[in-house]
Amino acid sequence: MSLFHLDHATFRSQRVSLAGPPRFAFIVAAMISCSALPATATAAQPPEPVFNRAPLAEKTYAELPLGAIEPREWLRNELERMAAGVSGHLDEWYPEVCGDSNAWLGGNGDNWERGPYWIDGLYPLSKLLHDKSLESKAMRWVNWTIEHQRDDGYIGPPVLSPEDQRRPIPEGVQIENPADWWPRMVMLKILQQHILATGDQRAIQCLERYFQYQLKMLPVQPLHDKSNPRSGSWWATQRGGDNLLVVLWLYNLTGDKSLLKLAELLYQQTVPVTTWFEHGPQNMLCYAGDQGPTLHGVNLAQMMKTPTLRWQQDRQQRHLDATETAFSLIRNFHGQPNGMYGGDEHLHGRGPSRGSELCSAVELMYSLESMLEITGNPLHADRLERIAFNALPTQCTDDYRARQYFQQTNQVLASKGSRDFFNDEEERVVFGLTTGYVCCTCNLHQGWPKFTQHLWFATNDHGLAALAYAPSSVTAKVADGQVVTLRQSGGYPFKPLVKIDVHTNREVEFPLHLRIPGWCDDARLELNGKPVDAKLNPASIHIARRLWHDGDQVSLHLPMRLKTSRWFQRSVAIERGPLVLALDVPSTSRTVKRPGPEGTSTSAADRGYIEFLPLGKWNYGIPEATIRALEQNCTLTVAETISDNPWTNQSAPVELTTFGVELPEWQLNRNSAADPPLSPVTSRPDVQIQPLRLIPYGATTLRIAEIPTVVGTPVTTRAGDMILSASHVFERDSLAAVHDSHVADSPRHTFWPHRGGSEWLQCEFDKPRTLQRITISWYQDVGHGSCRTPKSWKLLYRNGNAWTPLPIASSSNNDSNDVTIITFAPVTTNALRLELELRDNFSAGIREWDFE
Repeated sequence: MSLFHLDHATFRSQRVSLAGPPRFAFIVAAMISCSALPATATAAQPPEPVFNRAPLAEKTYAELPLGAIEPREWLRNELERMAAGVSGHLDEWYPEVCGDSNAWLGGNGDNWERGPYWIDGLYPLSKLLHDKSLESKAMRWVNWTIEHQRDDGYIGPPVLSPEDQRRPIPEGVQIENPADWWPRMVMLKILQQHILATGDQRAIQCLERYFQYQLKMLPVQPLHDKSNPRSGSWWATQRGGDNLLVVLWLYNLTGDKSLLKLAELLYQQTVPVTTWFEHGPQNMLCYAGDQGPTLHGVNLAQMMKTPTLRWQQDRQQRHLDATETAFSLIRNFHGQPNGMYGGDEHLHGRGPSRGSELCSAVELMYSLESMLEITGNPLHADRLERIAFNALPTQCTDDYRARQYFQQTNQVLASKGSRDFFNDEEERVVFGLTTGYVCCTCNLHQGWPKFTQHLWFATNDHGLAALAYAPSSVTAKVADGQVVTLRQSGGYPFKPLVKIDVHTNREVEFPLHLRIPGWCDDARLELNGKPVDAKLNPASIHIARRLWHDGDQVSLHLPMRLKTSRWFQRSVAIERGPLVLALDVPSTSRTVKRPGPEGTSTSAADRGYIEFLPLGKWNYGIPEATIRALEQNCTLTVAETISDNPWTNQSAPVELTTFGVELPEWQLNRNSAADPPLSPVTSRPDVQIQPLRLIPYGATTLRIAEIPTVVGTPVTTRAGDMILSASHVFERDSLAAVHDSHVADSPRHTFWPHRGGSEWLQCEFDKPRTLQRITISWYQDVGHGSCRTPKSWKLLYRNGNAWTPLPIASSSNNDSNDVTIITFAPVTTNALRLELELRDNFSAGIREWDFE
């Protein structure tokens, strides 16, 4: 199922109960909420989870207090590397914008989005890591905003006085309209997080006063109006959903009905997103930026949540339907297998050389997190994980000293140079601190921290929900106020297991909501090592309701079958669970150094960039026959232990080995991989088969993720210490079955549906072997099929560079089990070849091919 489309019939519910002690019931619940839970904030503690009040539509899930969730294992390491890198030091490494001169700290410098962008990620990062030094940095911005709020409720940088205007303004800053609504929307999100973490009454009162200011001023100073010089920017009207989100959240916290009036006003002044997403001539997603006016990529990421936010207030189903239509159209017109879309900067189609902006990734993740909380739609979690585990990790260096402005799905050269981007100025795909637009340097920080904050939710039936999966723990109140800790492990997303350990001081009954991903057809559940008889449907939420005891363990098994999806020019992406597997292109790096401005920390990343250049070929295709039977024709290796940083090509825990052929006509175009040739490509029969290594997309730097397919080439696979290849393999058979020490009718290899004519089967040993006996177990389906022993066959061995017939001494057949035994004088070789002539109107097959 595409992550960009939801068939509402798949989002279903079902109830299953189990009798007998211990009491354990599994409930598959539709996303229908009970009454909203009132929340009261105090200065001493964060508010209880905030559910919707009437008249807003009820919802099942609510965000937990910031700090209730702890990252663990590789996820914690990711956050710690962020803190040690640019996320924790942006004020020192980029002081001209995020240092003391920033207008959000009272200076006369940058007064727009970039400073608040940084704090929007730094604040939750500090709380998740319990890092007081980072928290102190973030609180400077929070405190200044609260303490310098005007009497009329206005927050943020004031209009500069003539004296301040005469002071030197730092170079490279954005001095926009200081009263623009847009950058304040980012600060609203920061204040909301601060309240979620602390319950600070000052922040609540600050929001209340600011929203009253908005209610008064928006009629005369709208989000955006070209004819009104007092209005806010184009960005504000595109991104009004961010403002709307916090207004509705505060209404749920305080019950102030004037906030509903403000929400109505904000929605009316925001662009008509629902209409833009619906089918019709007004749709804004059906063409690319070079075909006419279209959407800005980051704006699209942020506005994805606007229809869902509005649905809470007017309950019109068209908003939710339009959102699903949008995901489907994005997939068809601009989609990329990493969960993102071609938007460099405006939407630019779905070619794999199109750029995708880092800001778009983190903003779409936040939109999906918000939509998931409101609707409980499990496919939003699938979409979220697709971005988090593919697009996000690859766009920053491991030490978080540099990032890409744009990434490419097929990225074979991360160098300075012109490309076919909508917004192209040569340094868009290199890794640097300030290359491209610096918005991404400031905004990247919210990606992993907010993902962590939205792994777990409170539920309106007084339980907890695990809706996205990564190593973590949560400590929260359930049932009648009992505090429990749930700890998640198991190796997901690299391994098909989610384990949740329960820790509680006393037995307690509460529901545990578990998401079943839409890509998983045969999920299984265990309690304390024993299977639970419950049907776990894809794209659903299952609820385990039980009297829980300390030490209970839930194991959710999510088999990750190798699957394919078709993309640009019918190229193929290979998927395993939430991961996209990409051809890893080995690379070397080259650093271009540039000094930073005066006042930059000596430990700062410099203002140059890093290029990554390929060390070998990248222009390969994979046989169609291999693609049709991935699990039979590829070798999958999953590491026993997940490293602290699994997102490198050296430490990637998942590796897929297969074989392909070079496509010499597929070359570079303007410093990018040209569009892949239309699949399937007809290849020369004498082309040399090459081993290919695919790893998780998020662990690559240079890669091919949309891979062409080829026909007319042998099918090749690895079986132990040898490589097997054949002229043809039936898509439901397994080439590896010919040498798996298992003589049976299934699995097997056949040449079906080829009948008559010549075929061949070949093995190449990793090391030369001395052989003197070969046993062939033929497959025949006499009586109900069309596979028979061949009309004739011959065996050859590689002798130097030539194929030489084996010096056969004897050959015997056992007709009762269709076995042929061949003996011969010993030969030493590194390859064997079996050539067959099929019977007229019949195919042939082999159950086992053994060598001694």
